[in-house]
Amino acid sequence: MKDSVLDVLMYLFETYIDVDDEIEPDHNQLRNELEGAGFGDREIDRALDWLEGLAGQNAADHAQDAPLGRSIRVYSRYELTRFDTECRGYLMYLEQIGILSAVQRELVIDRLLALDEEDIGIDQIKWVVLMVLFSQPGQETAYARMEDLVFDERMSAVH
Repeated sequence: MKDSVLDVLMYLFETYIDVDDEIEPDHNQLRNELEGAGFGDREIDRALDWLEGLAGQNAADHAQDAPLGRSIRVYSRYELTRFDTECRGYLMYLEQIGILSAVQRELVIDRLLALDEEDIGIDQIKWVVLMVLFSQPGQETAYARMEDLVFDERMSAVH
């Protein structure tokens, strides 16, 4: 079974989202659980590294670098090869409706690139945005709005 880093992250996110404990699970405990769920060692290692990278970045730490007023994000050549027009438009949309700040957008872009996925699509963006917002204190409203977007679109696709 070829699982991606995002599959491992989504499994962890969905497993631990409702856990009320503030205690972080031990890496060995997480590793054992993920191996038991059938994930490979390489994806587990990459997912745990991804989570450490997310924990090491905080939008509040970079707030002083936030663009003032209206600004336009100019993507590098590399980023343009990774994010098609639809993805870039979706990120802009999330920023325009107030779910993401400019600093959070940059964090989302960083975490998407850290997935090292060949194809980045809207679904990956949605899940990474949820994970980024969930990891930041004070973002409960933005998280709830994003969660509504993700799950409302999933439910309408089922019907």
